[in-house]
Order: sequence, then C-alpha cells, then structure tokens
Amino acid sequence: MKKITDLDITNKKVLIRCDFNVPLKDGQILDDNRIKEALKTINYCLEKNAKVILFSHLGRVKEESDLAKNNLEVVAKRLSELLNRKVTFVNETRGAKLENAIETMNPGDIVLVQNTRYEDLDGKKESSNDKELGQYWASLGDVFINDAFGTIHRAHASNVGIASNMEGKSAIGFLIEKELNALSALNEPEHPFIVILGGAKVSDKIGIIENLVTKADKILIGGGMAFTFLKAEGLEVGSSLIDEENIAFCKRILADYKDKIVLPVDAAVTTTFSNDEDYREKAISELASNEMGLDIGKKTLSLFEDALKDAKTVIWNGPLGVYEFDKYKENTNNLLKYLVDNNIKVILGGGDIVAAATNANLKDKVYHASTGGGATLEFLEGKKLPGIEAIK
Repeated sequence: MKKITDLDITNKKVLIRCDFNVPLKDGQILDDNRIKEALKTINYCLEKNAKVILFSHLGRVKEESDLAKNNLEVVAKRLSELLNRKVTFVNETRGAKLENAIETMNPGDIVLVQNTRYEDLDGKKESSNDKELGQYWASLGDVFINDAFGTIHRAHASNVGIASNMEGKSAIGFLIEKELNALSALNEPEHPFIVILGGAKVSDKIGIIENLVTKADKILIGGGMAFTFLKAEGLEVGSSLIDEENIAFCKRILADYKDKIVLPVDAAVTTTFSNDEDYREKAISELASNEMGLDIGKKTLSLFEDALKDAKTVIWNGPLGVYEFDKYKENTNNLLKYLVDNNIKVILGGGDIVAAATNANLKDKVYHASTGGGATLEFLEGKKLPGIEAIK
C-alpha cells in the first residue's frame, strides 16, 4: 500500500481527505485534536510546494437545518491559526466557485472544501459513495491522500470514491500510517496481553470479543455491558442496563473462556440514572431490584489492577462507568492512572475512552490513543476497511 512519501507530490494539486469531525458547542470547537493530527500530512505537502485541497465531513446532514450547525468554516479558521497561514474556505462542495478557487491556487496555497456531507441532502451522495461525485472530486486534483482514519471503515465518495478514480495516484497520510502501525501491534502482541472493554452494550463489542478472546490472556469487562455478562452468570443485577438480545452470547463466551473473562464484583449503585443522587458501593450479589450500577466499585478496581500487574500490552475500548456523570468517572480515571504509572503499553481504542484520557490529562502518556471510534472497532474485529482497500 502506498504511503504519502511514495508519491511525487511536488507542485501537484493534492487532494487530502482529513477527519475534521470535531465536537462543537454554540459554534465553538471543544476539542481540536483531530485538526492537530492532520497537520503533519498537510505540512509535508506544503514543504513540497503542493497546492493543498482539503476534504472532510462534520456531523450528520439529514435535513436543511443541519447545514448551519455543521459548517466547516469554523475549522478553516482554527486550521489557519495552527498553520499560521491563510486557509481559503469554499462554501461549496462542487461548482464553478470551487473549481475557480482551485484553478487560481499557487503552490503552498490551501483550500478547504465545505462539509462533504452537504451532498447527503440530495440522495446521500457522499455516504452512498455516489459514482459521479467521486469522479468529480477526483478530477479536481493530481493525487489523493487519505488521512482520515476515523472514516476508513466507511465507503464514501470522499475517500473510496476519489481513490477508485485515481489508481496509482493514491496513498495514505501520516496519521493513518501511525494508526495502522500502532494497531497492527495487536496482531502479535507481547504477552500478557489484556483487553479492557467498557461502554453500554454487548452488541457493540461482539466482534471485538470474538476476534480477541483467543489472543488475549484476560478480558476485563466493565461499563453497562458488564451487567449483561453478570446476568448471564445468573446474578441479580437490579435495574442495571441489560442487553437482553445478547445474554445467550455472553453465556457462550463465559462457558468457553471462563478463565479469561474478569467481571466486576462490586459497583457504585444508585436508584436513579443521574449525577444528582448519592450512590453507595455494594457487592454485585447484593443489588436490590430497584438499584442500578453506574460504575465499578473499589474491589473491582483492585481486581482489575491485579489482573494488569504483569501486563505487557493492553487495548482498552469504552469507559468503566457512566463517564458523562462526574460521580461515575472516578474508577476509569484510576485505572488509566494505574496503567500509566506502571509504564504498561496501552492502546486506547478511540471514542469515549480517549475523551476520558484527555479529560484526565493522561492521553499523551499512553502508547497510542486512536482518533477513530468505529474504525478502530472494525479493525479490532478483523474486518477489511474500505478506505484502505481502495488504496491497496
């Protein structure tokens, strides 16, 4: 598979698919990490006197009201600040205005195209990988660099569509290369190899469990999904979140790999799903019918730390409690700190666990924090990723 360094991009018009899908509130960027992660590839192109044309999606666009709140202009302003140079924002995804902006570019100029998902208003042309749209975008440049790891599990016009129309002139950027190198370490991990899984539903993690349970020495399970496993063991879990459809799956995994699966023995328990009511820690076996667990307890934290004490490689996806509530983020933070303090090789599998590490000022202290949520999950499930396959 070609990398950016394998292509001649000097003085070329370089199309780059970035992942600028940043969180926004009241029109302000809350976390610009994804923009910063794109800088290495952009700067490399600028050093080669390339004309840089950037594509990205932002949020979901299903109706007219979604356009204003998912406008990429705010990203153009932040990118300009980070690069300390002008970024020309074109408020179109196709047409004469965009074509003219590109035709009049000088080497070293940067154009950011409006949110690619604006095209989803008319028959989901971006998300369905519309053939004509992919051809059109490909016609705007000389080479194509896919550096949006967060979307490589999707076949969209702005990644697969462009790449399929630029055979031999497409490559991956530095961010995707970094992500694949880090995650590929899990193909032959140094043992003991421990997997930590949290989050709400078992259904979201079935593929990961199936793919990694044979490789891992232990799988530590927290979050809401733990209660489905606990119920599968025959325990009373009160009003805790249950994924009823996957109890049978949990029973099978527990039967086949009982020595590998580590489940909570206690929990932070309350009767209301909120951050307002007080909680108390109780053994799982003592939960009343109206009580729900919203975080692992201290005994479970100790149990998990004991399982991790000799670990050489750890992959972690999903927080151990309801992380959006301050009261129930403590033990996710505690376990993150334990891993960092013990210099264990930790790969955080995107999404909420990376946000948790960022909030705890620990993201930069782990071996790798993936920028992809769904992309990381599908990589860990062993699936082929369309954005990569198109370049291969």
